[in-house]
Amino acid sequence: MSDIRSRHVDELNEAEATAELADLAQALSQANKAYHTQDAPDLSDADYDSLKRRNAAIEARFPQLKRSDSPSEQVGGPLAEGFGKIVHEVRMLSLGNAFDEADVQEFDARIRKYLGLGSEDKLHYTAEPKIDGLSLSLRYENGTLVYAATRGDGATGENVTANARMIASIPQQLDGAPDVLEVRGEVYMSHADFAALNARQEQAGAKTFANPRNAAAGSLRQLDANITKARPLEFFAYAWGALSAPLAGTQMKAITRLAELGFSTNPLTKLCDGPQALMENYAQIEAQRATLGYDIDGVVYKVDDLALQARLGFRSTTPRWAIAHKFAAELAWTRLEAIEIQVGRTGALSPVARLHPVTVGGVVVSNATLHNEDYIVGHDAKGQPIRDGKDIREGDWVQIYRAGDVIPKIADVDLSKRPKDAEPYDFPTTCPKCDSLAVREEGDAVRRCTGGLICPAQAVEKLKHFVSRGAFDIDGLGAKQVEAFYFDEMLSIKEPADIFTLRARDAAQLGKLKNRDGWGDKSAGNLFDAIDEKRKIPLNRVIFALGLRHVGDSASNLLANHYISWSAFEQAMRAAEPHEGPAWDELNAIDGVGGVMAGSVIDAFAQPAERAAIDRLVVELDIQDMPQRDTSSSPVAGQTVVFSGTLEKMTRAEAKARAEALGAKVSGSVSAKTDLLIAGPGAGSKAKKAAELGVETIDEDGWLALIGAAG
Repeated sequence: MSDIRSRHVDELNEAEATAELADLAQALSQANKAYHTQDAPDLSDADYDSLKRRNAAIEARFPQLKRSDSPSEQVGGPLAEGFGKIVHEVRMLSLGNAFDEADVQEFDARIRKYLGLGSEDKLHYTAEPKIDGLSLSLRYENGTLVYAATRGDGATGENVTANARMIASIPQQLDGAPDVLEVRGEVYMSHADFAALNARQEQAGAKTFANPRNAAAGSLRQLDANITKARPLEFFAYAWGALSAPLAGTQMKAITRLAELGFSTNPLTKLCDGPQALMENYAQIEAQRATLGYDIDGVVYKVDDLALQARLGFRSTTPRWAIAHKFAAELAWTRLEAIEIQVGRTGALSPVARLHPVTVGGVVVSNATLHNEDYIVGHDAKGQPIRDGKDIREGDWVQIYRAGDVIPKIADVDLSKRPKDAEPYDFPTTCPKCDSLAVREEGDAVRRCTGGLICPAQAVEKLKHFVSRGAFDIDGLGAKQVEAFYFDEMLSIKEPADIFTLRARDAAQLGKLKNRDGWGDKSAGNLFDAIDEKRKIPLNRVIFALGLRHVGDSASNLLANHYISWSAFEQAMRAAEPHEGPAWDELNAIDGVGGVMAGSVIDAFAQPAERAAIDRLVVELDIQDMPQRDTSSSPVAGQTVVFSGTLEKMTRAEAKARAEALGAKVSGSVSAKTDLLIAGPGAGSKAKKAAELGVETIDEDGWLALIGAAG
């Protein structure tokens, strides 16, 4: 399994990554709603967490493809109706995931790198079972429970105070607690209590529950608190939110303090010295899993020193100082009935396995991605064998692996069950949608249709991307409607500009849209109004909507925040067309933009047909400049700075974040436009080039003094 897991993201090409990120966003949004709002999950916890891990891995490899609705920016799910809302003073975040020892080692190495610690430096972690229940935050003021709230979407939760008061293991009063104390933990139900509850439910002719987690969540979120009182719920405390005074100096001592205040804490929580001790503890907890009497789905590791936790801080939805080491996911065998080819917006031919439906981890699976032609043949992009070199054929008996993929992967092939008439798959060399030649460029794992705008599959997929949530997101004009309009003879939409001329073209044909199936006067008028509302749109969304290869949501933001306006961006792309000169150098110097991405953007503007389509679109829009931060008091606002060499008082990530917060632009290379080089030991060629160009150079202490953070 580890070989499969390490292979998955490395084998992805841009088209596959884009498609998977879209599928992941949709699947995880639905899963969040089912799990957090409806208390009826359609994915197991292990599968859900592995999907988020897959999403994060793809985004790490393809940061330019990150979507505006990325699951990595989401916590929890929408609030259920019927409950009041409570805004968390401190957000309730989710955890990143680890699945094997390599992930745990990487977690430790990442923390040490961020903190500037060597492998010989002591770094302690706590390890505790990850309870499979419902997250709850309890706020105490002057020792009295004032409210209880679910996680909700991380920022706002549901007010379940009356229900929480019915749980015996939740204290109503605390003696010796800080004036303000938010205790966080998990509401759960033991196996024995779950079995007894279901027996009572069945005897009464009422609904039974699928598992203890569903039972606990459903019991806590009752509008009638008396129902909650009748349910056998328990609460483990393991964290905290807002505090008026610290509980302790370490995670372990803080948990001990919570126990002293009267909360139930997990007795298996243990202090560990480094990754090896964490793995040994993980094995011990996993061995006890079946006999604990309650459900767990992994082990949570946290940096013990709370001062280091504060320094490590948070990403958008997860703390850097904690991770959940998940238990293994499931495998299943089924028949591969057919291999089909899909064509994406960049022309990529993506093979998909159509499977005889099979249940994997509680979910019925009927298809799996096959990556590319190399994957089908049985080797990776470097020609090395995968699946022991076994190819994949229609009719094969295949093993499906879901951990980390919303569209599952094929883990193995059972050659003993291969039909005698099964033939090696012949990957097409022409596009199945337009019959254009499909070519595979040197160094590219993907074969692409050369039809461009004449290929209906590419055109439709580009239009679907244009109206997607992270792009123009036009109400009433989704993927289904775009496809219908594309093939409509009278009101055809062949390119984005056609969307914004739809009202005028419909009027010229005496309002024929309202006479089509599914449309009437009101719905047609609503669509036209929704389209007009999106004529005024920020620059970053326009760049993203163009669907340029290698340019996703994050890259669109980078470009937009650098050039600020459409006119500046357009002029720069024209000037950079020769792939050389100041404009080209400036584009490549944007931190996060490389030569491949830069070339893709320039080439799109250089192609006459694509450029003409962009021009036709732009005249229909009012493209808004990017907002500027108020950095009037910043000494580096508007300056381009470069960090080089080793920083000793902060990590490179911390330095970059601080500079950007002060309104500076951080570049990865020194050029004539560089205003300031911060050079630590080992600055090397960048320092030499700065000297040649006359760029001001200071050391780390000078930088800290400049921005007012010395000492």
